Amino acid sequence: MRGSNMMAEGDFAFDPDRNYDEEIMSMQREIEKEITDTQDLIGPLQSLESLIEEYAQEDQVYRQKLSDLGSRYTHIRKIRGDGNCFFRGFGFSYLESLLKNDVEYESFKKIAAQSKDELVTLGFPQFTIEDFHDTFMEVVKMVEKKCSVEELLRSFNDQGLSDYFVVYLRLVVSGHLQKENEFFASFIEGGRSVKEFCNQEVEPMGKESDHIHVIALAQAFGTGVLIEYMDRGGDTCNTHIFPDGAQPSVHLLYRPGHYDILYNVR
Repeated sequence: MRGSNMMAEGDFAFDPDRNYDEEIMSMQREIEKEITDTQDLIGPLQSLESLIEEYAQEDQVYRQKLSDLGSRYTHIRKIRGDGNCFFRGFGFSYLESLLKNDVEYESFKKIAAQSKDELVTLGFPQFTIEDFHDTFMEVVKMVEKKCSVEELLRSFNDQGLSDYFVVYLRLVVSGHLQKENEFFASFIEGGRSVKEFCNQEVEPMGKESDHIHVIALAQAFGTGVLIEYMDRGGDTCNTHIFPDGAQPSVHLLYRPGHYDILYNVR
């Protein structure tokens, strides 16, 4: 039986003069603006215990998983949930790790520098690529100059610099997927080609990332990414390293639809 407080059938009257699509889009823009105004692109380092406050006391599934996560990590940086959190989180975490690893930095810088020509060879327009690549390398070279973590964080919270960096990472992933078309074709559902998938799910800003994006980016730069998957299945977080057997330089927490950066600073 329906409760007395529920809307009876027929109470809703469609108004043909109202622009419902515009109202929904306006509401979405207001939500996005509120997020932009209140949340950094990449937040400060904070205790992992701060996550517990996000879940109600009775939500034992996530609280148990946070306890498991706490056996391996101590801190977290939260990333703005704008659909670019994987790329932004990967970019900051990897460059932060390279501040302490000169050998891997030199290898990464070489790959990053050569990536522009490889993308042009694959058919990406040189004029467009150069602009994003120049900004990307500007941020990368901050590591060579031994910038502080705080300076790197400021750069990633500069909307212009940060978004250009993310766009270029997306282009690198698109290029790698297309270059390794034969391998990645089996990962793609819906009868789409690799190029169609890249055009629709990789290159546009705000498109969320899946394991295929993670694998491609890790392979493209020759580094390892560890992701802790925290959902409602099982009693502990599921840990995956991409590619298999790699030594991870980047540690990320994945909750459905979102990535944050994990740290162990014991």
